[in-house]
Amino acid sequence: MARPQKTRSRNAPVSKPAGKGTASTVEWVTGLISAFIVLVMICWVAWEALTEVEAPPAFAVTVRERQAVEGGYRVTFDIANASSQTAATVVVRGEIVDGDTTVEDADITFDYVPGQSKASGSIFFSQDPGSRPIRLRAVGYTEP
Repeated sequence: MARPQKTRSRNAPVSKPAGKGTASTVEWVTGLISAFIVLVMICWVAWEALTEVEAPPAFAVTVRERQAVEGGYRVTFDIANASSQTAATVVVRGEIVDGDTTVEDADITFDYVPGQSKASGSIFFSQDPGSRPIRLRAVGYTEP
């Protein structure tokens, strides 16, 4: 026994479930805010790309702490890169100086120092720097 099938006229309106097909005010506001944020981010990235000055890395090294440790003395420091360009294999040399004479020197190599950022490290000396000045400076880097 076959059941008779219901047929629908081609011109008969199709009813939509409640809440479907129309966007609420909250959805419109959320969409507009999201679109605005995306547009601002695109403009900001474009501005940065167009106005950025390509300058070589510029380092500033500052001593944070001197501390006696087993077997020597540790000098902790920060190295800041003021440029927008990243530097790789950055070599920092530390020297204990007495007048014009270098009493002891040591080197440390950073894998990289990002542009407009800083990194921290420590150099170990076998002699006590005491009140003698410690000179820290970047002596070389490679371009990544």
